[in-house]
Amino acid sequence: MSSSVRSAGRSAVRAVRSARTVRTALGASVLALALLGTSACGPDNEGSADAAAAAAAPNLGLPANLDDLKKWKFEDWEKWAKDYALPAASKGFWTLEKLLQAKPDEPIAPPAAPAEPSQPGQPSAQPSQPGKPSAPAPATTAPGAKPPAGQPTTPAAPKPSNTQQPASQAPAPPESQPPAQPTQPPAAQPSQPGQPPAQPAQPGDNGNDPLPKTVNAQPVQHPYTKFAVHGKLFADAPGAGAGAAGGLNHNQCSATVVADPAHPGKSNLVWTAGHCVHQGKGGSFYSNITFIPAFNSNAALSGGKQADESQYAPYGIWPGTQAVTSPQWKAEGGKTGDAATHYDFAIIRVKPADNGKSLEETVGGALPVWFNAPRDQLSISEFGFPAAPPYDGMELNHCESGKPTRLSFDPSRPPMLAIGCTMTAGSSGGGWLAVKDGKPVLVSNVSVGKHTGDPKFQAGPYLDDVAAGAYDFLSKKG
Repeated sequence: MSSSVRSAGRSAVRAVRSARTVRTALGASVLALALLGTSACGPDNEGSADAAAAAAAPNLGLPANLDDLKKWKFEDWEKWAKDYALPAASKGFWTLEKLLQAKPDEPIAPPAAPAEPSQPGQPSAQPSQPGKPSAPAPATTAPGAKPPAGQPTTPAAPKPSNTQQPASQAPAPPESQPPAQPTQPPAAQPSQPGQPPAQPAQPGDNGNDPLPKTVNAQPVQHPYTKFAVHGKLFADAPGAGAGAAGGLNHNQCSATVVADPAHPGKSNLVWTAGHCVHQGKGGSFYSNITFIPAFNSNAALSGGKQADESQYAPYGIWPGTQAVTSPQWKAEGGKTGDAATHYDFAIIRVKPADNGKSLEETVGGALPVWFNAPRDQLSISEFGFPAAPPYDGMELNHCESGKPTRLSFDPSRPPMLAIGCTMTAGSSGGGWLAVKDGKPVLVSNVSVGKHTGDPKFQAGPYLDDVAAGAYDFLSKKG
């Protein structure tokens, strides 16, 4: 073979190798671009680093980065919240017997109460578990506090129905009455650009303040005309067998009518706790979710009396048709206070009345929701229907708890709001109100509760951009 032929052959080989190198480099570049594309935030990026990190719920596509979740748009929530539509409870499903059978849903118990921060010059208290608060220092009930108002825990024998307030249900003293709420509150006020973000935990305290002092709940005086936005929420937990057949899966919580930005003046939205409507990690939404505003407003069931639906449900019975809770609660939620309780909230849409009127039009108002509210501007009034002793679930109660403290189970998430309040099981999901521009607004709901020993307190999620995104999504879906 001539030298010219061998030289040509070597040139051809080099050309082939060069082409292969170019193709390899191009392929690597395309792969790198593809990987960059799949790592962008969003709920359906199952191959992304965020989704892979969300090992607790790989199918939910929960971003590992909380800041990414705060940036979700309506389309992201649409892709993620695929189970928001609920079958409505059939008309007449919630009979009085079932309502009275319903177990009060217990606020989530904290694994340990937080230690009070050390005094200046002393070492900071160390948490008992990573990210968890340590055991509390001894505390006492607020000086001069009165015991909870006496309320029956065992219904008496049925008596003829009437609408007068029973003698055993003494009205709260004038100074303990909750602030008046307008019958037609203003439209919802979503968080504004430039609003102060959630305050981070201070260095060394893990996001925990001293525990709030006990505040004794007081009954709201009948009728609840000015407080018809507050009501009881009933639902059936998933289950089967003898327990479910015996009605042992019926549950009750508390909830509040909130404004609907997409339908001003005609809201059908209700705010409650995530654990009142969804099982949390590995679970599903409850069934037959139903809201009864101003439950027992005229004291028709107080003192063990029996009554017709029109008496104990003066504004009707409203079945839920849609619901959304936080991705954190669905992916991580459980029975003990932990990082998931920082986002333990839910919004429900109920079916309009048969006459076409909305829930807001029927009860006479709906509360705006204040997202990213500055903590130092809050003074909390809590409302709910506690149903475990010494309460019986028949009375709307309130706690005038003042400025909330911080409670944290995960320093990487906004600390929860904590207040002193003696309400028990059944108050879960009850609305926490503050005042903005002279008018009442909703700022949180009952999630965590400690009802034994002292101090007795409850905690609710700090409603940040994640809550605002869920709220905006369900508002626009209606």
